[in-house]
Amino acid sequence: MSYNELVYLGVISASIPVGFLFRSLSPPVKQGAALLLGLCITIATCHIHTLHSLVTIIGTWIIIKTSWRHAPALSLSWTFLYLLFFRLVCWFGLPEPTPFANAVQLLLTLKMVSLANEVHSFHVEKKKDVSSFKTSTVIGGLSQEPSIYDVLSYSYCYVGIMTGPFFRFQTYIDWLRQPSPLTLPGWTPCLQRLKLVPVYGALFLAVNYVFPLSYVLTDDFLNQNIFFRLFYMVAIFFVFRMRFYSAWCGAEAGCITAGLGCYPEKALSKPGGGPTVNYSPDPNAEEKYDFKTIQNIDCYNTDFCVKVRHGMRYWNMTVQWWLHNYIYPSAPFKAYALRAGWTMLISAYWHGLHAGYYLSFLTIPLCIAAESAMEASVRTKLGIRGQNIFDWVHWFLKMRAYDYMCMGFVLLKASDTINYWMSVYFIIHVIAICCIVVGRVLKGEKQEGRKGHKEKEKGGEMVENKKEKSSEKND
Repeated sequence: MSYNELVYLGVISASIPVGFLFRSLSPPVKQGAALLLGLCITIATCHIHTLHSLVTIIGTWIIIKTSWRHAPALSLSWTFLYLLFFRLVCWFGLPEPTPFANAVQLLLTLKMVSLANEVHSFHVEKKKDVSSFKTSTVIGGLSQEPSIYDVLSYSYCYVGIMTGPFFRFQTYIDWLRQPSPLTLPGWTPCLQRLKLVPVYGALFLAVNYVFPLSYVLTDDFLNQNIFFRLFYMVAIFFVFRMRFYSAWCGAEAGCITAGLGCYPEKALSKPGGGPTVNYSPDPNAEEKYDFKTIQNIDCYNTDFCVKVRHGMRYWNMTVQWWLHNYIYPSAPFKAYALRAGWTMLISAYWHGLHAGYYLSFLTIPLCIAAESAMEASVRTKLGIRGQNIFDWVHWFLKMRAYDYMCMGFVLLKASDTINYWMSVYFIIHVIAICCIVVGRVLKGEKQEGRKGHKEKEKGGEMVENKKEKSSEKND
């Protein structure tokens, strides 16, 4: 393990037992203690680069206070432009930020954009209430505009400050105001989330040792046969998954012990967004709770869902919610594949400026278009058994597509990514394009068949009409 990975492991491990201590604190003390601890972690790992996050927070707060009507668009522009400056600071003669500062900045960007949208919704609903004399029915909406102290507390809250998961400001406020946090579930869901982490961690260390990423960049690797080169991307993506499964499950456990994101099951919470329906406690029934609001990974469905589009849904789930609610709706396209492409482009920019991110993320819309074409033209014509076989083949190709795209994500450089893809003959790109072509050809034949059938029916009707007319004349 690298030094950075050990630091992340230390922060995650420490946050789990500390979370139980926060359950016994009053709301003001909890808010101040979470802020202080988060600041200590940030300063200890980011050093002088902590100023980047502070500037981002103050800039967003100024936008919210001066122009709440345009806050969503302005905050998105401000935080994303600052991300560009943050990644190019060396051009201005400033020291390069640490990887920990980058992690803090990424999550802070999500929080600030979400906060601006929440404040905008608060003011819009407030104006509606005044004009209609009705109480707002918005689910999970703010009750008041946050102060600068609230914004700082939310931004630097120690829970998930470097590893996620992302959570909204309203989720943070609900955490502070929990009426009886000591009675909420803690140990059981925490242990449930952690039970496979040792397995993930051991597999990560073992497979990473046997299949190091650095070997891909050697000449000896290119001399291996095609099957070995293809298998290597499977191993690399497996290491990638085990690494994030371990980290995200541990980070979720830290949220669970603190009680963050704990809502009744009847609230129907979504990862990142929180409750989706209004709920009220039932004094006569035992309440059941869940932590879906802070669930960032669904390990089983990530591995075993069938479609490429569904694979994204179960990976980094809180960030996917953010993208779906704040980026996808504003896409300048109508077609799903193009809207997904726009969202993936923004996601790639959020991750960084490395070309590998863009090559990987922008391959996803191609794969989505391919699977959609094959589903529409092939799967719909099959029986139940045929559809089951189709789904197994689809799942296999989905996993290989993510193996293939992961190489760009970890190799980062355009030259390294293209060299590897070239060594496996751009196999996923070729398969995806072939699927799209075959799908369109089969769809075209189907449409031609329908057209011919309609013309035949029309011709038959014309013949019958002529016969009827001739019989009428004879009569």
